[in-house]
Amino acid sequence: MFRKVKVETTLREGLINITDAIQEVVRKSGVEEGICVLYVPHTTAAITLNSCLDPATLQDLTEEIHRLVPTRVDFHHIYDTPADAAGHIKATLVGHSITLIVTQGKIALGGSQSILFFEFDGPRQREVWVRVLRDSDS
Repeated sequence: MFRKVKVETTLREGLINITDAIQEVVRKSGVEEGICVLYVPHTTAAITLNSCLDPATLQDLTEEIHRLVPTRVDFHHIYDTPADAAGHIKATLVGHSITLIVTQGKIALGGSQSILFFEFDGPRQREVWVRVLRDSDS
């Protein structure tokens, strides 16, 4: 099953917890055992797993990515602003896809793990493409 999950971002840069939306797609798929592939079809957005138990973690992640790739005026892009160029690099470092195990009709996550959407060039209307595949062994 393939679905597109809409993500509306409100900040220039930030994280959005999309775990519940993805769990709902998996639930509606009816797949009990299999995998769920998440893909972000944008060059200045990304997806990752991390903890949402402490809100400071999200702030730390965002600030550290910005520290690693600050907005500079000497990027070599012709069509992008320096902030856009930094967004491309940040998205490349974080990544555009993750694959998760589906078991008992739900995504298997560690105790504090959440699915996090990274925005690096917002605010925008974004999508996460979701593919849920049934395990052929079950």
